[in-house]
Amino acid sequence: MSIGIGAIHCVLPNKTVPVAQLPELAMLGPDETEFVAGSGIDSVGVFEDMTSADLAARACQDLLSIHPSEPDMLLMVAPRAPDVLLGSDVCRVQADTKLAGSFAFTVDGLGCTGSSAAWALANDLLLAQPSRQSVLIAHGSRPTGADRVRYPVTVIGDGGYAMTMVRDGRPALVAHRMETDGTFHDLFQVDYKQAPWYEWREECQSPDRYRFELAMHSRTRLSRMVTEVLAHADVRKDQVRTAIMQNVTASAYSFYESLLGIAIHPVCRTHLSRYGHLGAMDVVLNLAHLLRSDELAPGDHVLVLNNSPVAAWAVSLWEI
Repeated sequence: MSIGIGAIHCVLPNKTVPVAQLPELAMLGPDETEFVAGSGIDSVGVFEDMTSADLAARACQDLLSIHPSEPDMLLMVAPRAPDVLLGSDVCRVQADTKLAGSFAFTVDGLGCTGSSAAWALANDLLLAQPSRQSVLIAHGSRPTGADRVRYPVTVIGDGGYAMTMVRDGRPALVAHRMETDGTFHDLFQVDYKQAPWYEWREECQSPDRYRFELAMHSRTRLSRMVTEVLAHADVRKDQVRTAIMQNVTASAYSFYESLLGIAIHPVCRTHLSRYGHLGAMDVVLNLAHLLRSDELAPGDHVLVLNNSPVAAWAVSLWEI
């Protein structure tokens, strides 16, 4: 029995703001300004007055209106910052979507890689209990504070998604690997206890450590993990139809194409340029677009790479 995707629904704003018009741009130093200019991000999508939970709930509501069902579990990929402390964002999404019979919980602490961890966990939950039929996964992307520029990482846009993992779904998840390295746990921080949210500023403890040490870890790990995933599925690199990854900066695509010898689908660059980085939503948005196209045929394999500065890495292989 295979486990795969039942449906995907992405929520994107109609409004996009050119990066050059972001208010914080005038306050950036020379290095930060140069980084933004070379990121490959022309604009970011903006939802006015919507929280991460709002976006996740809307995505779930839209998906369930098209594909009515009662999932066994609602799994929320945590946003960069919760909407409430001591409360529960995922239970708020459960209430908004009227899924009283679904058990709701959150995958947290993995950044962008949370979506890959979520579908792997959903796969295991369905395999572990034959009576379960589906897991609904949701996420909302919003910046942590008022600023959208995350130097030296990316520029943040808004969006939300919902997707289901079901028995006999397509594409099927045929192989998966994920790893974390706790030594990078405090590379990025926001001192949220000492200031109101509109004064929150993300701080990178060492931009050089991010650009060099973490980059080398990512290079080594993802290269090995891709080899392991393909070997597990008995699939050669030349049998992979295409690969997608998260949208952080344009230079990342060339880096990983050269490293892995596998082409990164151009839809990643398109979404990066228009919407900016959407956190854990990136790979889902890119995969959803690819599945709607006429480029893939039954039996094709798609590789999904995902990593975050936490640091966490994931590689998934899907069969159409």
